[in-house]
Parts: sequence; structure tokens; C-alpha cells
Amino acid sequence: MNNLTSRVTDSINLILSMSFADVVDVLIVAVAIYAVISFIRKTNSARFAQGILLLLVLLWLSSLAQLTLTSFLLRQVFEIGVLAVVILFQPEIRRALERVGSYRIFSLFGRSVGGQAVDKAIMQTVNACQDMSRSRTGALIVFERTNHLNEAMVSGTPVDALVTAELLKNIFFNKSPLHDGAVIIRDGRLAAAGCVLPLSDSSNLSKDLGMRHRAGIGMSERSDAVVVIVSEETGAISVAQDGLLKRHLTADTFESLLRQELLPQQQEAGSWLDRLKRAKGNGNEE
Repeated sequence: MNNLTSRVTDSINLILSMSFADVVDVLIVAVAIYAVISFIRKTNSARFAQGILLLLVLLWLSSLAQLTLTSFLLRQVFEIGVLAVVILFQPEIRRALERVGSYRIFSLFGRSVGGQAVDKAIMQTVNACQDMSRSRTGALIVFERTNHLNEAMVSGTPVDALVTAELLKNIFFNKSPLHDGAVIIRDGRLAAAGCVLPLSDSSNLSKDLGMRHRAGIGMSERSDAVVVIVSEETGAISVAQDGLLKRHLTADTFESLLRQELLPQQQEAGSWLDRLKRAKGNGNEE
């Protein structure tokens, strides 16, 4: 019991003696570990991580048992393994660096665009996608967030117009010269049309997905954009985000998903005001 008490006391004293630099150091390591775990989960490399963990355990046991030759061989495996990891996960590492390189620094201090413009763009997009779904008109709409999509925009035609349902339907009309490309919406405005998006190189995608869906997933893998896809074959509405595809969305679910991902701050403020109003109403009733 005394031993446990002394350990707790030592731990508390250690925490209290930590400086600001120590706290920052711990936070950086924690973020790095979280990033590695997220990377492993998203790349479906859990078995690879288990193999590395097993090798670490074997290396520790061989060192503990003073198995000199075994320890030496395991250390050589780890040295070669670093290069092997870079080669095996080159596409994933490249995509991660692309996302970091295109990150908007000033977004850390808050969004520069008003929620009203984005809200109107969402409403017009939902209306347009419902009509295109009924007419089975293929569409590919990208909502830019913190990662710049300048490279994709250069491949298309600059537009810089208000987002309206009629404009979106005209762009994706099958006789339109821009209907095969993607539309990019930046800060609530239609920035470019006819854009070429990178295709996903994932081997886990369903075989019934066409080029439009693969392009939408590919863009969501390389950025934090929210990509809307309307299938030309079935009319189904889908949303790609972080490399994942949510298919066959209803109109209500589709609109709710866009609002949740593109207007999180406004939603939180709205929910807070709603709770305040309900509380006031309950107080008046009493």
C-alpha cells in the first residue's frame, strides 16, 4: 500500500514539475501517434502494423535474453523495413503530403466565408441534384474546404458565379461541353467547371462504380473536399469524403450531410439557440 502511495505521489510531482515545453512536447508526440493510427486504419494496413509490433516484441525479448545474433538480424530487418514502408505506402504518403501542402493556414483563425453563401449553395445543389437524379443526369460537384484545389481548377474553365440549380443543371446537361468534368464550389461560389479530377487507385472499390465515382473518391482521398456524385445510370446521389463513399442518399439525408460537413459552426450555433428558446418556452409554460 505504501509503495502504491509513493508511486502516485511521484507521478503527481512529475506532472506538477512539467514545464510548458514539456506539455508541448507531449502533445506533439500524442498528435503524431494519433496520425499514425489514423493512417493505419484508413489504409487498411492493420495486419502490417501487427507484424511490426510482433517484430518489436521479438527484438525486445532477444535483447532481454542476450541473443546477440538474433538481435542483430532483427535490427537489420528494421533498417531495411523503413525503406520498404516508404515504397509500399508511397501513394498514401504522397496524398498525405499533398493535403498538408494545400492546407489553408488562415483557416486556423476561422473561415473567411460567410455561412449564408455556403448555405445558399447547399440549397441550390440539393435542388439541382434532385432534378438531375430524376432525369438521370450525371453530375460531379466538389465543395472545397481547407485544402486548396487550384491544380484541379486549372484543368477546367473558370466561372466565378453564384451557385444556382439552373446553372448546375445546364452545366451537366449531356449536350453541354463541360458536362463530363467536375464543378468546384469555393466559398459558396461556383469557381470552375469541366475540371479533371484524379482517379482513386484503391483496389477495394466496388466494380460497379464508374469513372465519375472513382474520380469523386480520388479527390476526397487527396483533399478534405466533400464531393457530390449523381449517377447517370441509376440517378442515385452519393457523397465521397475522406476516401469513403456514401451511396443512395435520400434528399433529406443528403442535405443534412452537406450541412453537417460544410456548416458545422453554424449548426452548433443554431442548436444552441434552439435549446435556449426551448428552455425559455418551458419556463413560460411553468
